[in-house]
Amino acid sequence: MKIYIGPYKNWFGPHQLAEKLCFWARKTVVDEYGSKDYPDYVFKLGEFLAYGKWRGIDDINFVNTNKDDETLLFRFLLWIETKRKRKTQIHIDPWDTWSMDHTLAPIILPMLKQLKATKHGAPFVDMPDRPEHLQCYKEPEDYNTDKFHFQAWDWVMDEMIYAFDCKANKDDVIMRFDSCRREDMDKEQERISNGFRLFGKYFENLWD
Repeated sequence: MKIYIGPYKNWFGPHQLAEKLCFWARKTVVDEYGSKDYPDYVFKLGEFLAYGKWRGIDDINFVNTNKDDETLLFRFLLWIETKRKRKTQIHIDPWDTWSMDHTLAPIILPMLKQLKATKHGAPFVDMPDRPEHLQCYKEPEDYNTDKFHFQAWDWVMDEMIYAFDCKANKDDVIMRFDSCRREDMDKEQERISNGFRLFGKYFENLWD
C-alpha cells in the first residue's frame, strides 16, 4: 500500500484577492470573540470585486444572494475553483486486503490520536452511547449541549482509540489476560466491539 493525500485546497475568491491587493493591510481589528481580522475597507473591497457594490456586513443576505449580482471576476474565480483538485495518490496491493482490518488499524489509530489532541469542538453523543456517569437526561436549554457534552465526546474518542490500538498492536483478546477466564475475555471483546461500533456511528463527526 502506498498513499499520498495532499492538503486541502484553500478557497481563493474576491475577498482573498482583496487581501492580496491590500498587501499593506494587517490583521489588527479584534472582533467580539478576540480574533483578529483585516480592516473594514478590505472586506468592502472584496464585496465590490464579488458583486460590484460597496456593502457593509449588515446589508448582506447570505441566504438570498442573487447569483446574477456576481461579477465576471467572481464567476471566473469560481470556474478556477472547479479545476483545482486535492492531490491524491492511492495504490492498494493484493495483500492489503487479506486482513483489511489489520491493514487499516495502524493507519486510523494515529489519526484518531491526532484528532483528539487538536480538535476544537465536539458533536452531540447520544445518551445510550455514553457511560452512566456521563448521561444527562435533563433536556439542555439550547437543545444541543449538556454539562457532559465535551466529556462524552472525549470518552467516545478514547473508546475508539482503545479498540484500534487493540487491533493494531495486540493480535488476540486472549493474549491480554494471564488467565483464560471466559468472562474476562467476553468483557474485553465487548469493549473493543463497542469502540468499532462508535467509530462507525460517529464516522461523519471525525473532523476538526
